Amino acid sequence: MAGYTYILADMRRGRTYIGVTNNLHRRIYEHREGLADGYTKKNNIKRLVHFETHETVPLAIQREKTLKRWYRQWKEALIEEHNPGWQDLWDEINK
Repeated sequence: MAGYTYILADMRRGRTYIGVTNNLHRRIYEHREGLADGYTKKNNIKRLVHFETHETVPLAIQREKTLKRWYRQWKEALIEEHNPGWQDLWDEINK
């Protein structure tokens, strides 16, 4: 079963959240609709700015742990490598 690592942001270079899931569409929907209590709901963090697909959930979890240890500038560089304008990728995962 595939796993996904994702980064949400409230604005360009604003607050970010790193998460992992086995169903990217469902999980991002939960964040966007405020169904996921916690940090993202409290801080209105809804914009999907980066995601990665992994072969298994354990690999996605390991990647999430790695990303959470990165310096902020490294995370921003990762996002900007594929999404320089920090655009919401919600439409991309709904194709």
